[in-house]
Amino acid sequence: MSAALALSDLACRRGGRLLFAGVSCPLAAGDALVVTGANGCGKSSLLRMIAGLLPPFEGEVALSGRVALLGEASALDGDRTLGAALHFWAMLDGVADPAGCVARALDDVALAELGDVPVRLLSTGQRRRAALARVLASGAELWLLDEPATGLDMASIALLEAAVARHRERGGIAVIATHQPLAVAGAATLDLAAYRVAEAA
Repeated sequence: MSAALALSDLACRRGGRLLFAGVSCPLAAGDALVVTGANGCGKSSLLRMIAGLLPPFEGEVALSGRVALLGEASALDGDRTLGAALHFWAMLDGVADPAGCVARALDDVALAELGDVPVRLLSTGQRRRAALARVLASGAELWLLDEPATGLDMASIALLEAAVARHRERGGIAVIATHQPLAVAGAATLDLAAYRVAEAA
């Protein structure tokens, strides 16, 4: 696995307001970036830009490798069993061994025993771990994790941190937007508050 990401002078404008400008950061295989800042500062928008879901107001995103985004919603069909819902996404992602990837992902997030349970019956924390399992099973080189620790207890946060560490050891990149402290060894940090631009009245 190998990945690369470069952000060059990125600016984001939403709802007629400039959220941030001048964001630049290069990331190579094995790197991680932790994005912080107050609610509404543009953390989610930055991840959506990297994922190609939101065009930059200014600047450029250059990347190599496939992207997996963990957003606010799990993107899993509530009426399917957890295993079937994850298998659906793994098939779309084109992984070589969908069943094996899903099984390993469920094991990594301690949900292996719930593979036959409908997604709608999972607790909030279980759904969040299921969303992380979708990212794990994707085989993507670049992970974009938006508030991944929301709804997780300490044990589940430890599973999240371990999954990110393994991903980086295999040459992947993780970009994590969070307001909660996470143990991400050697990660670069980006405080979007430092990139706010005061606009003329």
